[in-house]
Amino acid sequence: MKNIRAASVQFQHQPNDKSSNLEKIRFFAEQAHKERVRLLVLPEMCITGYWHVRRLPREAVEALAEPVPTGPSCRDLLSLSRSNRMTIGAGLIERGGDGALYNSYMVAMPDGRTACHRKIHAFENECIRPGDSYTVFDMPGGCRAGVLICYDNNLIENPRITALLGAEILLAPHQTGGCRSKSPHAMGAIDPFLWENRTADPAALQAEFRGPKGRGWLMRWLPARAHDNGMFLIFSNGVGLDDDEVRTGNAMILDPYGEILAESCSIGDDMVVADLDADLLPASSGRRWLQARRPELYGPLCTRTGMERDTRSVRFDG
Repeated sequence: MKNIRAASVQFQHQPNDKSSNLEKIRFFAEQAHKERVRLLVLPEMCITGYWHVRRLPREAVEALAEPVPTGPSCRDLLSLSRSNRMTIGAGLIERGGDGALYNSYMVAMPDGRTACHRKIHAFENECIRPGDSYTVFDMPGGCRAGVLICYDNNLIENPRITALLGAEILLAPHQTGGCRSKSPHAMGAIDPFLWENRTADPAALQAEFRGPKGRGWLMRWLPARAHDNGMFLIFSNGVGLDDDEVRTGNAMILDPYGEILAESCSIGDDMVVADLDADLLPASSGRRWLQARRPELYGPLCTRTGMERDTRSVRFDG
């Protein structure tokens, strides 16, 4: 890996309004270009909108979807990538060649190449199919990156496999924080009134964003994904009201030791920037631990226990 300057964005998308969301993406790409950023990471499904999708009939989801990388939004991302000479990742609903729908993340590169990750643990709508493969690719400039979308990062096997496939940087786009949860000690809903009243009382909303429903929850596990696998991690997230939930932002960039290089404390749209120092990778704990693995002992990881269920039922039924 070579050194690279990266940026992570949090922004409030508009449901069903690709034009408005792409305009915000264009704004952040231009700001990142001014700061000589070469990798820009934007949130999950930020092009199409996210949480409202759970209530849409299939025909409405299909109307939002487009093929990757040939759809109009994807072509816009490629154009932005070329004109700003940076790699840009953003989330949308993909229509596969077989007509299947996916929660996908497209990465556009300035040399015209693309990568696309389909969320492995999708649950957003019954008609959205989960992906069945990992996504690791070489970026311009000598970096190897992987993508895991939101819930994908919660299962420790996924970042580990991504690291074993050679990823040095993990792109981790999310729409999280403020989520209703079946677990009494994981996140929890934030009163939408706090978002609507944020100008009059910003401290009340920031306390929720920084507390156990937002950053406090992330800090229980997110740094470990970077540390244990020896990867830089770029966490991008939505912020603000998303249908009936409030996303908590907290965009951040972590080094391979799980240390935070940059993070947002904003309660609105924001971007944070950090230089990723490749010299940190070789001696990082996670990289050394990967070398000490004993795969001959890990058979139980690939053996069904009988407890497995599809992600949607786990997410909504507890």
